[in-house]
Amino acid sequence: MRAKHKLWLSVLALASLFGGAALAAPAVADDGAGTLNPEEMALDHWVGKSKEDRFDPHMCAYAVFMDKTGLHEDARRVFERCAAAGNQYAMPWLSYLDENGYDRASDPVAAADWDKKLADTGSSLGQFNYGLDILRGHGVTQDRALGKSYIDWAAKGGDVTARELASHDYDPESVTPESDKARYRKPQF
Repeated sequence: MRAKHKLWLSVLALASLFGGAALAAPAVADDGAGTLNPEEMALDHWVGKSKEDRFDPHMCAYAVFMDKTGLHEDARRVFERCAAAGNQYAMPWLSYLDENGYDRASDPVAAADWDKKLADTGSSLGQFNYGLDILRGHGVTQDRALGKSYIDWAAKGGDVTARELASHDYDPESVTPESDKARYRKPQF
């Protein structure tokens, strides 16, 4: 019971650290003693930074929180800047935004393009996601042999889900059953 209590305290501490920072009181100068509630911990600060010409790589850490709090357009701007600067972690988030259409219409082709860009960096996550795109024919032309190749590369790179998919004859429903039923099923008429 104590471990469970400690876990919840840890979760609460992290939530207050990040969530509280986003809702922090305005920064106040304190007569030579420093700044109370520094703005650089708030999402608004990083939204503003994302609009500046100079790229600050620290903003990449805040884009997920922007997205999760509904600031999808701001999150996209940050993720795009981070991806352009070579940050691989931004690419699956851009695919996610394009696929789900939070800030614009859903675009499976653009989502698959981000998966491909990530796969091209050697990322097993990108190889797995792009392999699924190809197996399903979602956003790209369906090609079972090519899709299997990407899944195999992901499995060799250590992706456990790719190994599971390969062991189930590359049937996407084996690893994403609810998604396949709801989203990727071909129209019946």
